Amino acid sequence: MKKLPLSFYLRDDVVAIAKDLLGKVLATNFNGEYTSGRIVETEAYAGELDKASHASKGRTERTEIMFGEGGRAYVYLCYGIHQMFNIVTAKEGVAHAVLIRAVEPLEGKDIMLQRTGKKKWDDNITSGPGRLGKAFGFHTLQCGLSLQSKELFVADDGFVVKKEDLLSSPRIGVDYAGEHAEWHYRFYLEGSKYVSGKKK
Repeated sequence: MKKLPLSFYLRDDVVAIAKDLLGKVLATNFNGEYTSGRIVETEAYAGELDKASHASKGRTERTEIMFGEGGRAYVYLCYGIHQMFNIVTAKEGVAHAVLIRAVEPLEGKDIMLQRTGKKKWDDNITSGPGRLGKAFGFHTLQCGLSLQSKELFVADDGFVVKKEDLLSSPRIGVDYAGEHAEWHYRFYLEGSKYVSGKKK
């Protein structure tokens, strides 16, 4: 398993990065608790011109991290409950980001169960960004953490995504973005039982 280099995240095309992240392995190692999972669903957010993006309102205390160099975590709190994990991409000054919406759990399932408070395993445990954030131990305190660190990284283990299995749809929960809500910036692997929301 090879950690993705910084150059992977510094590309200008956030849509291409969101697609290329599918099939890769997300790993966290917070407080000595290692968890990993294969990324099966992502959403691209294209900076200040994208009305669905937090960056559309410009630089704020919350979005400052998005305007920094790519390859870092942007973790924000949604509805005061969910810790949402995003990957900042592109070069400094370009506020692109990819939301990781769902993964297929690989390692650390016992830790995920403990974090989520579930007694029995089910396929929804990492299905959706809020659930994923909880299972993988994300917190806003990790905002800005490098994906080149020992605590957080994405790796390539040789898994190949077939073109016919890579599907797209409008993003979920961004109706406020008007016509931008219709952009097919959500990508997922067909057939994965861990994908959240509507499949088509």
